[in-house]
Amino acid sequence: MATAGSSPPASQQPFKLILGSSSVARKHILEEMGLEFQVMTADIDEKSIRRENPDDLVMVLAEAKADAIMSRLNIDDYQKEGSQPTLLITSDIVVVHEGIIREKPTTKEEARQFLKGYSGGHVSTVGSVVVTNLTTGKRLGSLDKAEAIFTF
Repeated sequence: MATAGSSPPASQQPFKLILGSSSVARKHILEEMGLEFQVMTADIDEKSIRRENPDDLVMVLAEAKADAIMSRLNIDDYQKEGSQPTLLITSDIVVVHEGIIREKPTTKEEARQFLKGYSGGHVSTVGSVVVTNLTTGKRLGSLDKAEAIFTF
């Protein structure tokens, strides 16, 4: 039995959960919460989706990931009467440095260059999370922003 403030055992989850990401960090967060989940990836070309505003970019990417995953599912299976509610979680995050949006570096060298460029300055991160209820079709999304100051 779960105690106050703790997560219920996965076998007692009142919903099914699909993590729309291959991120090790996101998997770890859900595991730490004691949640049982399935992983599906969107396999979209994120570089083909562009927005100048980082808030808009991360939201449209998270929504595009949800849409891509949903296109591979038989949604009718999730909407049958008596079906256990199923939630799909997708997300995206970017770094903004000196007004430039930086997405995940593609190489270790690019990551080093990014970090070196941050020295003595600050960056902000803009992240989005979109939760789609596959049973009802409802979708909610939110943004999170943080700033980091690099003193090296």
